[in-house]
Amino acid sequence: MRFKGHVLKMLCFTLCFSVLFGCAKANNNPAETASASATDNGSNKKQSEEKIELTFYYPIAVGGPLSSVIEEMTKEFTKQNPNITVKPIYTGSYADTAVKTQAGVQSKNPPDIAVLQSTELYSLLDMDAIIPLDDYIAGEGGDAYLNDFYPAFMANSQTGGKTYSIPFQRSTIVLYYNKDMFKEAGLNPEQPPKTWDEMREYAKKLTKEGRWGLEIPVTGYGYWMLQTFALQNGKNLMTEDGKKVMFNTPENVEGLKFWADLSQKDKVMPQGVTEWGTVPSDFLEGKTAMMYHTTGNLTNVKNNAKFDFGVTFLPQRKTYGSPTGGGNFYIFKGIDKQKQDAAWKFITFMTESERAAQWSIDTGYVAVKKSAYETELMKKYVEDFPQALVARDQLEHAAAELSTHNNGKVMKILSDQVQAVLTGSTTPDEALKKAQEEADQVLAPFNK
Repeated sequence: MRFKGHVLKMLCFTLCFSVLFGCAKANNNPAETASASATDNGSNKKQSEEKIELTFYYPIAVGGPLSSVIEEMTKEFTKQNPNITVKPIYTGSYADTAVKTQAGVQSKNPPDIAVLQSTELYSLLDMDAIIPLDDYIAGEGGDAYLNDFYPAFMANSQTGGKTYSIPFQRSTIVLYYNKDMFKEAGLNPEQPPKTWDEMREYAKKLTKEGRWGLEIPVTGYGYWMLQTFALQNGKNLMTEDGKKVMFNTPENVEGLKFWADLSQKDKVMPQGVTEWGTVPSDFLEGKTAMMYHTTGNLTNVKNNAKFDFGVTFLPQRKTYGSPTGGGNFYIFKGIDKQKQDAAWKFITFMTESERAAQWSIDTGYVAVKKSAYETELMKKYVEDFPQALVARDQLEHAAAELSTHNNGKVMKILSDQVQAVLTGSTTPDEALKKAQEEADQVLAPFNK
């Protein structure tokens, strides 16, 4: 018994010694501690380098090889961020892109990031489809970051004290004119029309067999073109909260009548509905001497015009004015936080000052940041091609594009009535009265 007790004591002593020695070894062996730490760091590093693929929807609404430009920009981003691959998917027009995006949201398979019209803000919020970007913006410097973007472009990006999108391919509508045709008609090519009345008189002198004095596109953007006349004659078409519209006003009736008279009475424009894509083609082919169109077509015109051309502010009535246009970046709900973070990194890359300048040069869109115009790249470009500053300078007189809740329906209501006037099916008074009534019904649920 005494022997057994002695053995038992020895076993207990050995066990305790082993435990204590093991603990000391675990706590005091630097090599093993470093090894364990390296394993943890390797795990974290592996997580940070995990491959992320972003689906990116983008539209094209202007002429020129924009798809190749987008492809090159996304490749450069991946080169700088090897763990993030951006898959750019061309989704057609802005309207096509909106439809495909909404279908993805409804089927719980949204894109990770998309360029959609800035006017889609309220519709996307109504679908609970997008995230606010304020936390990301705070990480970039908050107000200092936002203040670098032109205020007119931010007008369609914010509501309720939050920012939901970042400007990218943005524009205003400008007047393009053929300087050679001005000379031929006895007009000073360095003095484009500044008022509605001057534009009508110039257009009369420029119109001849086989050539119109002026073309203004209608299809897809009838509401947008009417907005130019509304702003030049007084006020915008909607409230800032997107809940009400002001279509049926004497000023808007006057503006729509002026537009219709250019074709129906003055005979200086084609009658009926003029296609969006046809107008720049007609301008380049010498079929029209002047045109209203987006500055997003500027590089296309610059590269393909066989004549000297000018670009100027849209003529005024009471004041100069143009709605802004184009697309913003949105990040979607229903995707991993990791993808949302990567999408933000992509947005900051695509809108960085030097890159915004190059994008403007490649496309004709306005560089969305003020600092882009301070880059040597842009300074040199505008020195050689001052037309590139016109749309930027017109931002001083620009306002938010038509944007409301149920935006697609409201836009269609107004565009349909504009087309009805231009085809001679109704009068401006009747058209805007009907548009107001129908839009009020569509927006009624948002005004309770």
